[in-house]
Amino acid sequence: MALHPNDPSKKTWLSIPEKSDFPIQNIPYGVFLTRDDIITIGTRIGDYAIDLGALHQLGYFKDIPLTDDIFLQDTLNDFISDGKKTWLLVRNRISAIFDINNFELQNNEDHKKIVLFAMEEIEMQLPVQIGDYTDFYSSREHATNVGSIFRDPENALLPNWLHLPVGYHGRSSSIVTSGTPIRRPMGQTLPKGAEKPVFGPSNLVDFELEMAFITTDANALGEPILVDEAEDYIFGMVLFNDWSARDIQKWEYVPLGPFLSKNFASSMSPWIITMAALEPFRIESPKQDPAPLPYLQQQNNNHSFDIHLEVDITPELSEPTTVSKSNFKYMYWTMAQQLAHHTINGCKVNSGDLMGSGTISGPTPDSYGSMLELSWQGKKPVELKNGEQRKFIEDNDTVTLRGYCEKNGLRIGFGEVTSKLLPVFQHKTKK
Repeated sequence: MALHPNDPSKKTWLSIPEKSDFPIQNIPYGVFLTRDDIITIGTRIGDYAIDLGALHQLGYFKDIPLTDDIFLQDTLNDFISDGKKTWLLVRNRISAIFDINNFELQNNEDHKKIVLFAMEEIEMQLPVQIGDYTDFYSSREHATNVGSIFRDPENALLPNWLHLPVGYHGRSSSIVTSGTPIRRPMGQTLPKGAEKPVFGPSNLVDFELEMAFITTDANALGEPILVDEAEDYIFGMVLFNDWSARDIQKWEYVPLGPFLSKNFASSMSPWIITMAALEPFRIESPKQDPAPLPYLQQQNNNHSFDIHLEVDITPELSEPTTVSKSNFKYMYWTMAQQLAHHTINGCKVNSGDLMGSGTISGPTPDSYGSMLELSWQGKKPVELKNGEQRKFIEDNDTVTLRGYCEKNGLRIGFGEVTSKLLPVFQHKTKK
């Protein structure tokens, strides 16, 4: 009898490094450039990237109703549009193909040469074409910290925060995959004590420890998604660093919220981890008081996930320092509530849309999800291993986010999203 894809005892005929984020129980989806300069859709087991386009052409998905070119595209959008039933059929088939007791591909050397790639042979791409991007603000600890820093600590949360998942629409064109460097942004700021703004580089560039979920085609224009059905339209999750320029943000955000302070770059991990793979790590979400309005009330409280999160800062030519250890389980508003609220007015959601969680902070100072909180607006500099201090991110620092789940001997990871902050762009002067 075949083991369930999430069974911790399931093994593969591929070699898996110890503590790998990508055991056979994971089966993430991504897009990569092969050694032959061909872009394909694939999955990953251990340190092997697997070409799903080649697998499909070789007949390994012949009993599943898929178009011939479904995995030969440069984004996952069409596959995601096929819906949850197809996602599960494909995941189950991949799990079966690479099971240690399945010899169909295992003993076919010619097919293995076509299908399997070492990770160093490929180049990861952005996995989806992101038409729309929404960023939420759903960590109570983060919102309380920010409110305490900028406003009265006794009234840190604004009146609406406990009643709805606060969010805003971001800029999808600025979302890049892991390994893509970003530049320190320019903009207007109002220095302390100044009466007029100045223009120049942001001095307070910050990371934001977030996760994000990717949707499928969820509704027609004008049709809300019910909160208890919302998870059926979530394909999977990624790590997400939503970069911020705090000094630009402070000057510009009233009355319509952040603009240039947030749209210069956001970085996401390249492998999308499916909700099916995360199912064993489902846990209760925080108690919501007051109770939300009926359209946001869920049948039970088992709608969060125990995802361990870490952030490293690595100065140039130096060693990394882990500056934060947090967890997705701290999120006050669930993904289902975010998606239900997003569409309650009839807003249409499409395949490949990305929804950021908002900064994820925990209850203790070492679990805060941004430098704004870790250094408490620069008043408590963060010590690095090399003896340097950081109030915010400096030029040529590299920020790395990691995430993983672990339970009953099973580890499912997200890999990492890593980005280097470069100095401001300099125009070449004409001679």
